[in-house]
Amino acid sequence: MPDMGLNGKVAIVTGAGSRADGIGNGRAAAILMAREGVRVALIDAVPANAEATKSMIAKEGNTSMVVECDVTDPKSCEAAVAKTVATWGRVDILVNNVGVGGTGGSAVDLDLDAWDRDLRINVTSMMLMARYSIPEMRKVNGGAIVNIASVAGLRGGHSGLMYPTSKGAVVNMTRAMAAHHGREGIRVNCIAPGMVYTPMVYSRGNGMSEELREARRKRSLLQTEGTGWDVGNGVLYLVSDMARWVTGVIHPVDAGATAGSADSPSPSPDKR
Repeated sequence: MPDMGLNGKVAIVTGAGSRADGIGNGRAAAILMAREGVRVALIDAVPANAEATKSMIAKEGNTSMVVECDVTDPKSCEAAVAKTVATWGRVDILVNNVGVGGTGGSAVDLDLDAWDRDLRINVTSMMLMARYSIPEMRKVNGGAIVNIASVAGLRGGHSGLMYPTSKGAVVNMTRAMAAHHGREGIRVNCIAPGMVYTPMVYSRGNGMSEELREARRKRSLLQTEGTGWDVGNGVLYLVSDMARWVTGVIHPVDAGATAGSADSPSPSPDKR
C-alpha cells in the first residue's frame, strides 16, 4: 500500500479562512494537508481570516502562507498562483473551496444581479483557479484538484434556485475537467458535503438554534453531526496517493443523506 505521498508537495486552498471561530472545510483541509508535509497557500479575500488558519498550522510546526485573492477576478487568481510558484517553485494540489449560500428566490423572483455575482463566486472562481494552476501541474507531470460542491447539487430541494444550480454546475464541471486532464496525470474530483456544522453555517444571519442542529442531526442516516474535519479528511484522501486511481468522482460526505433519510423503512427482522 502506498503512503499518502504528500510530503514536499505544494497546495493552494481557496477560502482557507473561516468567517468565525472554528473549523470550516477549507481550514480543515489546509491543516490536515500541512500535517502531511504539504506547503499550503491559504487563499482568502479577507487575509485576517486566513491568518488564523496560518497560526494553527504554525503551532504544529508546519508551513503555510496567506495570499489575499479575489477568486472572481482573473488577474487576482493568476497573481495568487504566481506568488505560490515564486515562493515554493510548484503547484501540485488545488482545493476549490470558496462558495456562498447566495441569493434566495425562484426563477420568478430572484435578483438577477445577485444571481450573476453568486454564480461567479461559486462556479467561475473554480474554473479561474484551475486555469492558472493546471499549467503549473503540467510542469511537474501531474496534480490533484478537488472542487467542493454540496449534496444540494445532487438532490435539489433547496429553498433558493441559485445554490443547487451552482453546486450542480460544480459537479459536472468536475467530471468535464477530469476528462480533459486525465491524460496529463491531473486528477479532478469533487466533495459534496451534507449539512456539516461549520462557521459558514452558524455565523450566518441569526445563527443556528440547538433545536435546528438537533433536527439536522436526526435527519441523517448516521444520526450524527458533521464538521469541517469530515470534509477535510475527504479532501486529504482525494489529493493523496491513496486515491491515485480515482478521478471524476463525486464523493458525498453527508452521513448518508444522498442514500436515504432517518425515517426510511428499516428491513424487517428475519423470522425464518
